[in-house]
Amino acid sequence: MNEGTFLPFIPETVTVHLGPPASDAPNVTLPFADYIKNVASSEIYPTWPENAIRANVLAQISFTLNRIYTEYYRSRGYDFDITNSTAYDQSFVNGRDIFENISQIVDDIFNTYIRRENSIVPLFAAYCDGVEVQCSGLSQWGTVPLAEAGLTPFEILTRFYGGDIRLVRDAPVMGATESYPGTALRLGNSGNEVRQIQQRLNRIRRNYPAIPRIQNPDGVFDNDTEAAVRAYQQIFSLTPDGVVGRATWYSIIRTAAAVTRLADLNAEGIDAEEVANSQPADLREGDTGVGVRELQYFLAFIGTFNNQIRPVTIDGIFGSGIRQSVEDFQRFYGLPVTGVVDTATWNTLFRIYRTYLNSLPENYFGTPVQPYPGIPLRIGSEGEDVLTLQTYLNRVSDVYTSIPKVTPDGIFGQNTAQAVRVFQGLFGLPVSGFVGAATWNTLANTYRDILDA
Repeated sequence: MNEGTFLPFIPETVTVHLGPPASDAPNVTLPFADYIKNVASSEIYPTWPENAIRANVLAQISFTLNRIYTEYYRSRGYDFDITNSTAYDQSFVNGRDIFENISQIVDDIFNTYIRRENSIVPLFAAYCDGVEVQCSGLSQWGTVPLAEAGLTPFEILTRFYGGDIRLVRDAPVMGATESYPGTALRLGNSGNEVRQIQQRLNRIRRNYPAIPRIQNPDGVFDNDTEAAVRAYQQIFSLTPDGVVGRATWYSIIRTAAAVTRLADLNAEGIDAEEVANSQPADLREGDTGVGVRELQYFLAFIGTFNNQIRPVTIDGIFGSGIRQSVEDFQRFYGLPVTGVVDTATWNTLFRIYRTYLNSLPENYFGTPVQPYPGIPLRIGSEGEDVLTLQTYLNRVSDVYTSIPKVTPDGIFGQNTAQAVRVFQGLFGLPVSGFVGAATWNTLANTYRDILDA
């Protein structure tokens, strides 16, 4: 159900994992409407005004469809659509009794969902109870006084999600619950699924030039397509058989979604300024400067892989849009949703950044250099990142001979710090001997330019 594959529809069934995603718990599969009835009966009260119930059910439907449409779990190798863990998804109690009035309401609107005005994607309709847990999405208890005041379900939803939402009514019900066509695509096949893979591979090759271009992406799996698939599989450590099975299909989908935004991220970069020796805590709306740019860089990178975080512009200004992205990040990763970047938020940003970074194959960005490792390097740092830094310094020193050579031993000592300081002085960076994102990116780009010369 991936965007760009086909329009959203209502699946006949939903497969629910009865525990957190990675837990050894069973799955249950049940009709979509029955799943929504269970969730609604588990989360809200049948005594609430009908319009409040309807607003909550629409949010629950949209949340579920977003998980299914984006193939959030299946594209990560899981065999289910959603979990019953409220830390990740919605409450679902297997086998519970269903309230009669809720059942009737769901039967009436189960094929209606929320979307943004300029999007076909079912809205990731975040919500909380509004009493024990507060959030920036829908407040379940908060819908009650609005319904009592005479607001319609749609009017209630706009109070929480904004005026640019729309309701899609009478969405078709179909049997498929995933975009993978069910059988592997190979030489000689034809059809829309082949065309989708061809178009994605041609887009991916802009970041991975080793993938040969498919000259005629017309939906016929020809020799060009097979060669492109093999090259992709080799780059991403898949079996290079030229066949698009499930693993290759979903890998291509994830990579295509990422690179369409990674190109923008690379173009943005951040200013050639050095960050302080530790990240500034308690960044908030209204702040400006290099610390904000650093924050924006991490959010932009993570957002290329997590579509629950709103896109950001790297401009060094902490405006309302950045606050909303920070809140998205905090909400998704289980932090207090304050919009303020405190030490806990910085630490989680670093951890998640490095998690995504470490999962990328070599040369993911289409260049011979590595992105900023996510943790500042200074005297006392050790490991592969320091060794990479030293390799870059030594190659750059072949051209900029005032930079002293260093021993590539993976240990950030005084000699490495001195080489960093000389480099910073030559390139107009604050001379600190400390390697944050700005120094790393400037050094890596200089190293790449020398290799390309």
